[in-house]
Amino acid sequence: MNTVTLAELLKHAVIDAKHEPLGKLSDLIVRLHADNYPALAGLVVRVGSASIFVPVSAVTEITRDRITLSTARLDLRPFERRNGEVLLNADVLGHRLIDIDRAALVRAHDITLTQTTEGWVVTGLDVHKHRWLGPKPRGQHQVRDWRSFEALIGHQPSAVVRSPFGQLRRLKPAQIADLIESASSREQDDLLTQVHSDPELEADVFEELDDDSQSQLLKSRSLDDVASVLSRMRADDAADAILDLPQQRRQGVLDLLPEPQRSSVLRLLGYHGATAGGLMGLDFLAMPGTELVRNAIERIRSARDQQAEALLTIYCTDTDGALSGAVNLIHVLQADPEATLAEIADRDPVHASPEDDVVDVTTRMADFNLMVLPVIDHQGHLLGVVTVDDALEAAIPDDWRRREPQTHSTETAPITTV
Repeated sequence: MNTVTLAELLKHAVIDAKHEPLGKLSDLIVRLHADNYPALAGLVVRVGSASIFVPVSAVTEITRDRITLSTARLDLRPFERRNGEVLLNADVLGHRLIDIDRAALVRAHDITLTQTTEGWVVTGLDVHKHRWLGPKPRGQHQVRDWRSFEALIGHQPSAVVRSPFGQLRRLKPAQIADLIESASSREQDDLLTQVHSDPELEADVFEELDDDSQSQLLKSRSLDDVASVLSRMRADDAADAILDLPQQRRQGVLDLLPEPQRSSVLRLLGYHGATAGGLMGLDFLAMPGTELVRNAIERIRSARDQQAEALLTIYCTDTDGALSGAVNLIHVLQADPEATLAEIADRDPVHASPEDDVVDVTTRMADFNLMVLPVIDHQGHLLGVVTVDDALEAAIPDDWRRREPQTHSTETAPITTV
């Protein structure tokens, strides 16, 4: 099976069938496919001061030291890039791309192409910087499979064409948010174009961004676009995002939010952000203590639109709607289905007031090993809950967030045979 690398090809001339040099290879053009390797579509050849396109159908041979064409007659019109095309030299070589297996940005130092029965395809990447000296000289790095990466090509029309089958969806929203935060402006544009094609994923990613990054990225969007993203967020995350917007834009975004989310966001905006009221979410499951366990389990099963972490504890209310007990999910599942919630609940649940500060909230959750902390008003009515992920987010020092991510070896996941 014939293989070549882009770095090798860029050193040599493109020749015709009579072995006369026609010009120098400037780039290779590939087109992306949903579940396969990118196929070579053509060459960009430098002839004098012009860059021209040569279709792959005119190529008769590609070896490590030359590219041979079947003709000497070429279309000398200047090369114009089309949507969906990726230029391996301009877009990929020397640029950073996403290592999907490790959710990290790495740089492409060389690209491997393989000849198959259907033509030439891109099969591998070398993401190690080549060294001329040392224990591992040039040419001895393990080439990894192209499908382990997602290229950030920096060409908006091509990014839009590519996004429906981009590999970014293999990553968790928090991982994508970390990538966006560490990316350059060019890389961010490509990442955001991809996630924008999936509104639910886009909202999840924006929820995971740190406040500064989220505010900066939303600043450049129209009010309609901001409202569209926020409308898919949980109410507490949407409220935090609105607080980070410039004052003159907040009301405009609020007016565009759908009900009942708008009312929920306005309610949360009434609390200081560094208090239990500011930290709490409005997703929780509360029902009368007289409710049977089997009915409670069915309610949990059907609550698919609520935050999963908030459902780890079920709350009991009395006839006045005040909090009267709490029972964790495990106890509910282990209990007699015909028992009532009141029979298995903790009758004196640990709780917070909306004005309690972050230290009080996090200390209380740690002291009592709570995954969810209910927040109640002065009459004992349940206002919302603070989940452990939101408590941790509020408690982690800023300098911890700025530390360098842990690095991993890139010696594994070799190229796959095609």
